[in-house]
Amino acid sequence: MINKKLVIGVDFGTDSVRTLLVGVDNGEELASSVYEYPRWKSGLYCDVQKNQFRQHPDDFIEGLEITVNEVLKKVEGSAQHVVAISIDTTGSTPVAVDMGGTPLSMIPEFSENPNAMFILWKDHTAVQEADQINILCHSWETDFSKYSGGTYSSEWFWAKILHIMHVDEKVKKAAFSWVEHCDWMPSLLTGNTNPSQIKRSRCAAGHKAMWHEEWDGLPPEKFLSVLDPKLAELRNRLYQETYTSDIQAGSLSQEWAGRLGLNRSVVVGVGAFDAHIGAVGGEIKPYHLSKVIGTSTCDMLVAPKKEIGNKLIRGICGQVNGSIIPNMLGMEAGQSAFGDIYAWFRDLLLWPLKNFMSEKDVIYAEIKSNLLNVLSEKAAQLPIEESEVLALDWMNGRRTPDANPYIKGVISNLTLSSDAPKIYKALVEATAFGAKKIVDRFTEQGLPIHGIIALGGVAKKSPFVMQVLSDVLNMPIKVVRSEHTVALGAAMFAAVVGGIYPTIEEAQKRMGKGFDKVYIPINTNVKKYQLLFEQYSTLGSFIEDISYRQSEKAK
Repeated sequence: MINKKLVIGVDFGTDSVRTLLVGVDNGEELASSVYEYPRWKSGLYCDVQKNQFRQHPDDFIEGLEITVNEVLKKVEGSAQHVVAISIDTTGSTPVAVDMGGTPLSMIPEFSENPNAMFILWKDHTAVQEADQINILCHSWETDFSKYSGGTYSSEWFWAKILHIMHVDEKVKKAAFSWVEHCDWMPSLLTGNTNPSQIKRSRCAAGHKAMWHEEWDGLPPEKFLSVLDPKLAELRNRLYQETYTSDIQAGSLSQEWAGRLGLNRSVVVGVGAFDAHIGAVGGEIKPYHLSKVIGTSTCDMLVAPKKEIGNKLIRGICGQVNGSIIPNMLGMEAGQSAFGDIYAWFRDLLLWPLKNFMSEKDVIYAEIKSNLLNVLSEKAAQLPIEESEVLALDWMNGRRTPDANPYIKGVISNLTLSSDAPKIYKALVEATAFGAKKIVDRFTEQGLPIHGIIALGGVAKKSPFVMQVLSDVLNMPIKVVRSEHTVALGAAMFAAVVGGIYPTIEEAQKRMGKGFDKVYIPINTNVKKYQLLFEQYSTLGSFIEDISYRQSEKAK
């Protein structure tokens, strides 16, 4: 039995949704539940060869209902004490909707059409459309990408919409508006899915849709019409105002109060992206870089807006007032692949076993489960030498600094003595060097980094990777204690929108779980990695130059 005020944080990740029931007085994590998306797990609506990754809204709806009910069931009598719910999602993950705000994929005519699904953040089908947007931005009187680091990405809102308009006439005609996943979930819970009335996330709009106060919202119709007249028409059915995540989106609708077993008085917060909310859960503070380290990385930095002024940070994924902590400038960077690179190498080594054994075979499953741990153990014993294998971490292109989806990964300096641990060590070092490039970009642009905070699967489970990262960055790295940091961040925002705490900083102070491990750089390794980093940079410049010349030749 429980008798204190509670909040719920819901974290919609790439593979699953996680729901956390939290006590507001001290952040006690009372119960959690995870639901893997069945359609996504089956690979429906995706095509890896085309970099197409789509998700069906039913996965999200089912996951939300199941996990919320499960955490409430785990704690007897908790439902009556819940005061608020807040949600985060991946992003940019937009979907085409009809006049009522229903995703087109929930309408029979489009039920199996991937273009009518949510377009996942890592969908890279819109590379050419991103190129169009960048060319136009850089030739326009106002560069609308300047607060997005100067480069618009194929992973973002407008590029994805433009791509669907190019390839699917039926969806193009049927789409009344488009809505980010983090905006649609709160609107669903509150029963207010009308596209013109949804409270749109400042985080999503500023980082992914070129929304900014300087030009009074989204890019103007004249600019969008050059890309496609339909984009200009769409602008009037999107939004002008945006909201930070300490604002209420509304209260639970009668339908969803019933489906979740909660009171209609429960308020729902404006949504945001998982990495930004996770930074809050990990107790981010000014000039401390919060690194969400998983399949890719998202790096977050906050600073008082008055201290940054009009300074533009070149080559990052956006700088948006209030996108992480209200009334502070939120800055985003990240790597397109991190843990994904290790998984790729593991699967490469497993190819013979996979093709000669069943994936259900106990031996195969055991080897797959332990392979990276064994590689890490062996790699940690190897010396750090300039003459060894050197790699570039661009297997999925580069997100920051200076987004470039065309460049590719490299493994160089191979010899007949280059075994699996040596290559794995080079891949780990490459991801760490990529992380250093981001830190260096911030410091070169005049933003000091006073500390590193790490969260996510790799941060919690890979000591070898984290030690290499600390050595390469030459900075201590604090790893957050909570196993559910992103959902905890959503719960912190729920405590603010529910009126328990006046600011998110106060909620962090009262509900934060602190840190359970600190990685300290090893001086001898730091010096050796400085030399290897120079080699990484030289190799990167060479490969990027080749990539540029090839792209120019193709034009």
